[in-house]
Amino acid sequence: MGIRLDEMRRSYEPLLRRFFHLYFRFVRGMTLGVRAIVLDADNRVFLVRHSYVEGWYFPGGGVDVGETMDAAMRRELKEEGDIDVMGEPVLHGIFLNSHVSRRDHVAVYVVRHFRQDRLPEPNREIVECGFFEPAALPEGTTPGTRLRIAEVLEGKPLIATWR
Repeated sequence: MGIRLDEMRRSYEPLLRRFFHLYFRFVRGMTLGVRAIVLDADNRVFLVRHSYVEGWYFPGGGVDVGETMDAAMRRELKEEGDIDVMGEPVLHGIFLNSHVSRRDHVAVYVVRHFRQDRLPEPNREIVECGFFEPAALPEGTTPGTRLRIAEVLEGKPLIATWR
């Protein structure tokens, strides 16, 4: 009897997966995140390494309900890098991040005017962070991060997807 139930479960699993995929595709709303390309006076870029995902990224995160993209970007910079934005950041672009979902978008800002008294200590979320020369990015810097740096610092054409 146990073998028969396993066979039935295996035969229905693909159908259930498709059902839940369709359900979430139509029920789940679009998601929006922010990231910031923080550049110091020497054009070194600030990157973070999270405890829960591999690689080096720009600081950032999700935009909360009722929060503006600018406010979310400022909040994330403070939380992840102890960075206070001074002046107005520049919106670099809004990109489709299909690695997360076909409904996920990321707004990327360029921040050149900021204050950071010191690098934050590692914590539960951010295990490492720092400023890096664009030609000497740490191993594991994600392709999307490298692409955005090239767009901003080298004038490469914008690509609409995160990659």
